[in-house]
Amino acid sequence: MSADQIDPQAKRAAARKSRIPLPHGGYKLKLLRLLTDPLTRLQNRNPPSVGATESVSVPGPEGDLDARLYLPSGDPPYPTVVFFHGGGFVLGSVETHDRLCRHLTRESGCAVLSVEYRLAPEHPFPAAVEDAYAAVEWAAESTDRLRGTGDVAVAGDSAGGNLAAVTALMAAERDGPDIEHQALLYPGIGVDPEQESVREHAGIVLSREDIEWFSAAYYRSDIHRRNPYADPINAGDLSGVAPATVVTAGFDPLRDGGKAYAEKLVADGVATRYETYPAMVHGFMTMREVDRALDAVASVGADLADALDG
Repeated sequence: MSADQIDPQAKRAAARKSRIPLPHGGYKLKLLRLLTDPLTRLQNRNPPSVGATESVSVPGPEGDLDARLYLPSGDPPYPTVVFFHGGGFVLGSVETHDRLCRHLTRESGCAVLSVEYRLAPEHPFPAAVEDAYAAVEWAAESTDRLRGTGDVAVAGDSAGGNLAAVTALMAAERDGPDIEHQALLYPGIGVDPEQESVREHAGIVLSREDIEWFSAAYYRSDIHRRNPYADPINAGDLSGVAPATVVTAGFDPLRDGGKAYAEKLVADGVATRYETYPAMVHGFMTMREVDRALDAVASVGADLADALDG
């Protein structure tokens, strides 16, 4: 299924994002990081309500990681979803994905633990992976702190979708925490500059230069880029990983990489639901002005609720 035109709401939201070009390093990157959280808080006034939110410090390999716990309405215990934000491994925070995590909490009935991780280029691969996996291990061990049932899933969008997939792979290969489900939202996995989606849609939210710079800042070398824990499309066998939901957007340069990963999961026998939103753009599930975003979050939330039920 494809669409001839971008959804009008998504097109307007993408145009607004393009007014602030993504900086490729230097002081402009630092400035954008400083401004992003207060601007996001301003934009996110009157956010969707949840039962409660709490600030949490998660022990990481190089120091504590800031996190925010979203608790649903109703009495505990709750299943736990560990969420990793997007931003090309370079940008993003708990604050930038607050609305998405609130909606995910409401739709899934799960507690959502949104975890920050060290960012490139200051902290290239494998820093983010080490932080993400440490957070999943901690969540699995901290049932009382999280008012949890002991059931754990992982989720993330864009670069965070990559981290969610990698933590699911690591847990399977290392006999780590039991992960019940992985929700990968337009994940940064298996991206190739020759893919049709990159050729046709680079410049919509993400330019080819953005993609190349994010990759260079995070991977630093082709050797790292080929590591399955950097890009799980390179994994030889995915058969032991958690069942998956993979979401892509029709006008997203990352679409074909996400689709290829979903196909690889299916080929390796992993129960996978793949859903594409033909008229959407990269990052649409964080765009408050896009009605279709709420439908997508509700669908993912239902998958998580089903996977973590009882």
